Amino acid sequence: MAQPVWQDPVPLSLDTAPVPEYGSGSLADLLPTLVAGQEVPGFTAAIPELTPADRNCVFLIDGLGWEQIKAHPDEAPFLHSLLPTSRGGTGRPLTAGFPSTTATSLASVGTGLPPGEHGLPGYTARNPETGELMNQLRWKPWTAPKVWQPYPTVFQLADAAGVHTAQVSAPTFEQTPLTKVALSGGSFLGRLSGEDRMDVAAQRLAAGDRSLVYTYYSEVDGKGHRFGTDSDAWRGQLMYVDALARRLAEQLPPRAALYITADHGMIDIPFDEQSRIDFDEDWELSAGVALLGGEGRARHVYAVPGARADVLAVWREVLGEQFWVASRDEAIAAGWFGPTVDERVYGRIGDVVAAAHDDVIITASVNEPHESAMAGVHGSLTPVEQLVPLLEVRS
Repeated sequence: MAQPVWQDPVPLSLDTAPVPEYGSGSLADLLPTLVAGQEVPGFTAAIPELTPADRNCVFLIDGLGWEQIKAHPDEAPFLHSLLPTSRGGTGRPLTAGFPSTTATSLASVGTGLPPGEHGLPGYTARNPETGELMNQLRWKPWTAPKVWQPYPTVFQLADAAGVHTAQVSAPTFEQTPLTKVALSGGSFLGRLSGEDRMDVAAQRLAAGDRSLVYTYYSEVDGKGHRFGTDSDAWRGQLMYVDALARRLAEQLPPRAALYITADHGMIDIPFDEQSRIDFDEDWELSAGVALLGGEGRARHVYAVPGARADVLAVWREVLGEQFWVASRDEAIAAGWFGPTVDERVYGRIGDVVAAAHDDVIITASVNEPHESAMAGVHGSLTPVEQLVPLLEVRS
């Protein structure tokens, strides 16, 4: 009987990684397209399927990806009924951008720029000036916001052009650095309840002949992280946000368009050793690594001086069948962060970038205990994380 022939594992080809639709169908293209239709100078319609409206409202539901809406018609009957309207009636989703995570996506939405330009390339990223990991969601350690992200937001430019501009969100977000660099411009109206946010958003939308209003809800993502998307807690939030979206849609003033979207989807990862690879307990993966950034499904790996090639080789050998593992320059050349990467952003990207293909994450039980305990996660290039809706209601 012939003996099986051992073959070395073959790493995933980077050519098989889905690249976000920067420039034609990503989150970064949404607001530029809307304000171009409102005749704000300097913008062109990047998403050709959308029809201009005088009054535009964007309702961003944190963590509610395209695949989650498709899979839950009973819990989200209103949102599910709108799937054919997505992306200008084509019934297609947008792509979030890489990594598919909140700080990166909200910056892409608000600035109209891909991550390689706005410079928030992950949940955590190294600050080349200090050598420290910068948490771009919590903004720790403190970093001057306008130095980190110097571009104006679309809201600021629309407001300067005479568009009635407002953000309606939780009061706690008003003064956060992420809001300042990504979502500021016009008026910020803080409201605690989801119902109040929907009502105020509709009022602000009606307040101008040309209006741009943004509103946001976070707890679908929150329950997904804690309990997973297969939990009653998550399904309850989905039912609640479905009612919120209907409430807002029923209050649209004349000549208005409502766009319901998200910053990323979510995937549940089993709590076992095969699905959760602990960097803090793995001597092979940690060898030569100075800092581990990003998050479980989209890692930035920063090597100690002189170890870059070895770290890339080891990560590709150990993880290459489950992750797309790229050097910094390979990830940039593949377009993961957009068509271009600003010089100030280059060193924020990992020497090695690892994006999950399979249902697996790289945890860090010692240094990231909270993140490592999450049931639902996101960040990578897979459809369940990357694809987001652009559901449309018009008055």
